[in-house]
Amino acid sequence: MTNITFFDDPLAQSPRDVKIKQLGLYVYPDGRRVAVGFDLSPFVERPSIEVNVLNERGELAGSLNVIEPNSTNFTLTLHLRDKEPTTTYELTATIYFQTPETKRENGAQKTVTFDATQPGELIFR
Repeated sequence: MTNITFFDDPLAQSPRDVKIKQLGLYVYPDGRRVAVGFDLSPFVERPSIEVNVLNERGELAGSLNVIEPNSTNFTLTLHLRDKEPTTTYELTATIYFQTPETKRENGAQKTVTFDATQPGELIFR
């Protein structure tokens, strides 16, 4: 089987070295949705990303998994589904690699805090 290379970037990183260069959030005015923008360092093997959002009580308010994106820059919308919304939330994005033959191996991680009552854009480097 032929191995297909998606990126010929000379700066492409090995799986363990892929970083979250920037994480952008846009809190929608309803306070129940957050657009999460990712800017990853170039990669050779496509990583996956797990995102979890905890409310002030430490309860899971939302999550999403991005499985092997083709691009280093993309945005997804995450819905906050906790029954009793709080003001402050903590979002953690973890890069990981896993194949059917291997166990999950975590890479870079970024944790940010945001106020769901303040709509607008936030950028974390």
